Parts: sequence; C-alpha cells; structure tokens
Amino acid sequence: MKVGILGLGEAGALYAAGFLENGWEVAGFDPADVPAPGGVERKDSPADAVAGCDLVLGLTGAKAALDVAMEVAPHLRAATVYADMNAAAPELKRSIAAAIDASPAVFADVSVIGSVPTLRHRTALVASGQGASVIADYFGTLGAPVEDLGDEPGAASARKLLRSLFMKGLGAIIVEAVEAGRATGDERWVREQIAAELSDGEATLERLYQGTYKHGARRAREVSAAADLVAELGLDTVLPRAISQVHELAIRPEGLRDTARVTPEMIAAYQGLPTANIGDATERLGLVDSGISAVWPGAGAVGRALTVWTRAGDNQAIHEAIRVAEPGDIIVVNGESDTSRALIGELIAERARARGVVGMVLDGATRDVEVLAEMGFPVWARAVTPAGPYKFGPGRVGVPVAVGGVVCRQGDLVVGDGDGVAVVPADQAASVLAAARAVEADEARRRADIRAAAATVTPGGAS
Repeated sequence: MKVGILGLGEAGALYAAGFLENGWEVAGFDPADVPAPGGVERKDSPADAVAGCDLVLGLTGAKAALDVAMEVAPHLRAATVYADMNAAAPELKRSIAAAIDASPAVFADVSVIGSVPTLRHRTALVASGQGASVIADYFGTLGAPVEDLGDEPGAASARKLLRSLFMKGLGAIIVEAVEAGRATGDERWVREQIAAELSDGEATLERLYQGTYKHGARRAREVSAAADLVAELGLDTVLPRAISQVHELAIRPEGLRDTARVTPEMIAAYQGLPTANIGDATERLGLVDSGISAVWPGAGAVGRALTVWTRAGDNQAIHEAIRVAEPGDIIVVNGESDTSRALIGELIAERARARGVVGMVLDGATRDVEVLAEMGFPVWARAVTPAGPYKFGPGRVGVPVAVGGVVCRQGDLVVGDGDGVAVVPADQAASVLAAARAVEADEARRRADIRAAAATVTPGGAS
C-alpha cells in the first residue's frame, strides 16, 4: 500500500511517520524546505507524489487546497482515495470534491478531531464523501477511530468547525485572560485559576496558550470559516468573529508578546553602538531625558523592552515582570518619576539577572548602587535613595509606558550606555541600525581626518 502526502508540515510529517511504521510506502511533496521523516520518498511535484498511490492526504492548508487538488486530479488512478484533511469551510470541500470527481479517484472529506502532536496518526477522525468508508478502513489499521458521516462532502468539515468554535474559543479566552493578568500583575494567579478548571491543568493551558501564537494565522482562517457556517445557519456571528480576531492579533506586530520580536541577532548587531549615534540617526528622537542616567560608570546593555507601569514608590509589578521575563529583556519602568523610594536594589537585581534580564531603566529611584556595580548589572535611574519600596501595587506589565519623555512599548529595542538610554521601535530596529552604523563610520572618518591634519602642523604653526 502506498500513500502520497501533500504538505510535510507538522501534521504531514507525523502522519508520514505513522504510515511508515505500519508498513506503507510513503511519498511526499512540500514546496517549502521542511524536513521529512526518514523513509519518505520526497518528490519534486504534487503530480509525482500522487503517482501510483492508493491514498492521498491533502495537508497543504485550506488556502492552497483547491488549486492543489485540481493540479493532481489528472494524475490520480482509479480507486485512489483523495482525502482532503485541511480545516476548511464545507463549500470549499464540495469544490474540491468536484475537482476530484472529474478524475477516476474518489473523494473523502476528512477532519481531525484532537491533537495530532499528542496522538499522532491515532488521532480521531470524522469522514464524509464517497471515500469515507475506505478512510475508516485505512486509518483504522493505524489505530485511529474514524466516524463515517456518509457520502456528503463537507459534512465532516462542518463537524470540525463546530468543534473549532469551542477549542479555538477556549484558546482565545485563555490568551486574553493571561494577558490581562500579566497587565495587572496577577498572571500567576490567573494561570492557577484556569489550570484548576482543566483536566490536565497547566499542560492544557500552555498548549492552548502557545498554540494560539504558533498557529495564529491558520486558526484565524479556520474560525473565520466556522463563523461563515454559523452565518449560514442564521445564528449570531459576533463571538466567532471575535475569536478569529484574537488569533489574528497573535500574528500582528501590534499584537501579543511573542510577535514581531527583536531577535537575538538584532540585539547582537546593536552591541557596542553608542546611544549618541542612535540619537543622531533618529533626529534625536527616542532618547530618554538626561535625568535618567547610569548609576555606575561603564554600564551598558542592549535588549528587548519588558515594560512596567507602577504606582510611585511601589515595586510589586516589577516582581511580576521578573517572573515572566525572558533572556535578553531589559525591564523598563514608569515609576511616575518618584525619587522618594527605591524601586529596586541588589536582591531584585539578582533575581532579574538569574532570569536572563540584561538591565533595567527606571523612571524612579534605585539603591545598592555599589553592589549593582560589583554584580555588573546595568541600571539607569532618576535618583539613588536608601529608602525601600512599597509592595502593594497597583501596577501593569506589558503595557506601553512613558519613561523620561519617551514612549516605550513591549518588545521595543532598548540601548543604554554612559550617555543615557535610547528606545528604538521594534519595527524600525533594522533601519535605525543601518543609519546609526553609517553615523558611526562617518564620525570615525572625520576623527581620522582631524588627526591627520593635526599631524602635519609643526610646533611653530607652519605646515
């Protein structure tokens, strides 16, 4: 028996491995340079991948599904079952069925009901279309339960979309709740509350939370198709459209935390670049006012902004920021310019450094500056005071903040040195880097010219 798999992404690779384990020959095609499991005969075109196959799995994504089906239909042999496994609207499935019906093959609308990364080729399926009973036989031998819904293409897809309304909706709600908890400084508590209500607790929470980011584009389209189905049924679509929108936000630069990140490579490229050069390259915009300065000589840092807005003299939100910080973050704090109480000291700095935080910028005060210098932990602050902070809140993490007259957003690039602090919007980091390096090179050339001119002048003033 031979199966052709069109699309060797995460699901395609897992199904390929499953069929191989069960003694099938496996051919595959994917236009992207993605790895395929050992034993898969990788083909140069979709037509080559389906040649001589008993079963073909369409896993290209809904956007390309119809075009791919039309391309391979002339190359399918009699009795081949073409199983479209993309999450798509019933109308699209019916169009794919029509394309396959023009060939000697038979069509099956197949929808996955469960987590393929978890259950692999044994994940439950629902199938409809003329090839549904064959799908039940083939996948049954792999250990996957299959529900046969009859001959109507689109019936399985409709079932899938109904489930997606719940599962993707649950993921969207989890994302919104966790982000809100992070903004109020209560992320840990919110996570505990959600996990307590889920069968697998934190593991399920994290899978749904991370999946919203990882698969945001595909899931947004899937829920949009579910919304269309709801509309066809004459029901209200406000909630389905909102769920789709949350998934869209997860892939936009202005969306949630894991998007449009300043990469480690970009951070490395900024190392050693003076804030003065950055200021010249940005027409002196984005420079924190001179009242906020390095608290020990030689301090320098480059990283992504993890933003905090806190009540004057209170550091509860900073503690919460450290709990969610990632390596390469710089914590940037709007402390409302208060200098009566230190927002951080050596202990909180030590915890931050252990999380991979590379520095802090405080529109407020700090203390323990000698120990901070010994630690080598860079801090820029408005003042130094021995008075410790309150720890009652309120505060926000991950929101845009104003620090020293500059707006800083979560994920922006922050550079600090002996001259001060520069904030570069994440979407401008590459262009500003090129311009600032050009300024740096021009200044080096001009200094060299000045030295060369000075070397030609004699002590008497004649050259």
